[in-house]
Amino acid sequence: MSRTTLDTPPTAPDAHAPLSHGLKQRHLSMIALGGVIGAGLFVGSGAGIAAAGPSIVIAYAVSGLLVMLVMRMLGEMSAAYPSSGSFSAHAERAIGPWAGFTAGWSFWVLLCTAVGLEGIGAAKIVTGWLPGTPEWAWVALFMVVFCVANLAAVKNFGEFEFWFAALKVGAIGLFLVLGVLAVAGVLPGTDSPGTSNLTGQGGFLPHGSEGLVVGLLASVFAYGGLETVTIAAAESQNPVQGVARAVRTAMWRIALFYIGSMAVIVTLVPWDSKEVVEKGPYVAALDHLGIPGAGQLMNVVVFVALLSAMNANIYGSSRIAYSLVERGQGPKALGRVSAGVPRVAVLVSCVFGFVCVLLSYWRPDDVFPWLLNMIGAVILVVWIFIAVSQLLLRRRVEREAPEKLVVRMWLFPALTWVALAGMAAIFVLMARQPDTRVQLYSTGGMTLFLAAVGYAWQRARAAR
Repeated sequence: MSRTTLDTPPTAPDAHAPLSHGLKQRHLSMIALGGVIGAGLFVGSGAGIAAAGPSIVIAYAVSGLLVMLVMRMLGEMSAAYPSSGSFSAHAERAIGPWAGFTAGWSFWVLLCTAVGLEGIGAAKIVTGWLPGTPEWAWVALFMVVFCVANLAAVKNFGEFEFWFAALKVGAIGLFLVLGVLAVAGVLPGTDSPGTSNLTGQGGFLPHGSEGLVVGLLASVFAYGGLETVTIAAAESQNPVQGVARAVRTAMWRIALFYIGSMAVIVTLVPWDSKEVVEKGPYVAALDHLGIPGAGQLMNVVVFVALLSAMNANIYGSSRIAYSLVERGQGPKALGRVSAGVPRVAVLVSCVFGFVCVLLSYWRPDDVFPWLLNMIGAVILVVWIFIAVSQLLLRRRVEREAPEKLVVRMWLFPALTWVALAGMAAIFVLMARQPDTRVQLYSTGGMTLFLAAVGYAWQRARAAR
């Protein structure tokens, strides 16, 4: 496998690509702040609470520590070499073109599929408000709106995400304030639950270690979306500063928004309440407090979170595809840029996402579940590429361009190895659980296929 040096990549570097730099620092700051509040936090955390009970707080803390390490590693590389290809470009630089190909295209499939899933989720909420309206029509409307916005200019993506993020941050901030006041017993009209919900209904670990494992796996995949800020940084006015700031504030954002909100929810609401899964944990907690209209307002926030994720994933998938083409690892048509925007890549990503939506209606029992299983563990594959790339690149950067180490991984290389061990442990846990075992094998099959294609592509290019 061939490797490239930091100063002489095999193909045209992203730095010379004709993307615009229309994202301002306020856009990047809010994308970093709001990007951590993903749809998975609002939508998927209920199943984790049902499985782990109050110990979901431990699950989110453990997975949050792993995510912090991954973000620190990715931030180190992205601050040294900002790129719209993010981890894919770093994997190519560190390991070889086949690695960049595998990481990039697997993540593209994940993002495009997620666009469709988020559109379906948002449409279900709207049809709850407007019964009788067709789900697919709402998905199509959302897809068209964000596709047009992303086709026009990168600043449109930035503006959408700025206001989406502001609403999410404001809502979850208000939720935390109300929740803490209720837990303390100083919120008017409510009594403090004390520790009854943490120790009752089976105790802190109601389903034992197996329940904690299921909650841990659910929490890991709720952290999706954190990579977007490193992709967007390449189109910002000051990418190095933007990445550095985003990475340095990742720790408190994860601790506050994820771990803090889980602690508030399981303290306020019995973990085995059916509303936690049916309505979602945030809506259930607010309804429990008896604040008029608060639960419905949180449904609006969940709706906005899903639209925000759609917008971010259309943007991210188009930039990953563009970067791959720029590095000679995809169809040239996807790399065409107009007015600073890779419009063909945006269109193709949206079409792929909408095809996934149609498959959920046409083939809900075979093709669609197969697609979902195939992307089930992609984020872990990407994290492994990030860790291995950072492990290899750090010494080379120190040797060849130490001034580029604006962000440094903590306690290198020890914590990089700790992160890799954590990822390996999650793979083992997935293999032990029937529900996640199929995802692990399906993602593994796709990864091996892409690696083989990428390696063949690399050999063919080297032979020219």
